Amino acid sequence: MTTTGTTSALAYARKLRTLYFVRFVFAIVWVGIMFTTAAKATDPNALLTVLLIIYPAFDAGAVVWQLRADPDAQRSKATEWVNVVVSFLVAIALGISSSMSIPAALAVWGVWAIVSGIPQLITAIRNRRSGGQVAQMLSGGISVLAGASFLLQGLQGNGAMTGAAGYATLGAIFFLVSAIRLSLKLRKDAA
Repeated sequence: MTTTGTTSALAYARKLRTLYFVRFVFAIVWVGIMFTTAAKATDPNALLTVLLIIYPAFDAGAVVWQLRADPDAQRSKATEWVNVVVSFLVAIALGISSSMSIPAALAVWGVWAIVSGIPQLITAIRNRRSGGQVAQMLSGGISVLAGASFLLQGLQGNGAMTGAAGYATLGAIFFLVSAIRLSLKLRKDAA
């Protein structure tokens, strides 16, 4: 790798670390608000709808930021763009479904977890040279499994959004672990 390539890779790793810390903080704040106000709702309400729209919209924005930060213009970024489009569409679908019923919103959340988990897993595998990606690989895999569970609960007319809030908590932890691992790798590379 050239000096310019090394510099670009280090800069990208720093940007990923920052993004992962921001995503961790956002998710923890979102979960806190969700658990204290709306997660146990049995009927649709405006606050729940707003919270359910904000989460995937933020996810889409974070992935766009990651795409813009990536110095590798040659690498295909199709999986990331799929994630952006899906997250944006899910924000709309959650806005509609959460105003109809909680199980409908849970089913949509499940579909989103499945469809966004697959690109997350693929992206983490592609970014593994940047470091700190094992947690993101696990997160993508768990998203697929958890999403299937949410989808089944929603289709059966069961469940509450507490499961989605718990799922977001786990996602926050994975982002924190990735940020810490990247910090350690950057510190080691700087030494």
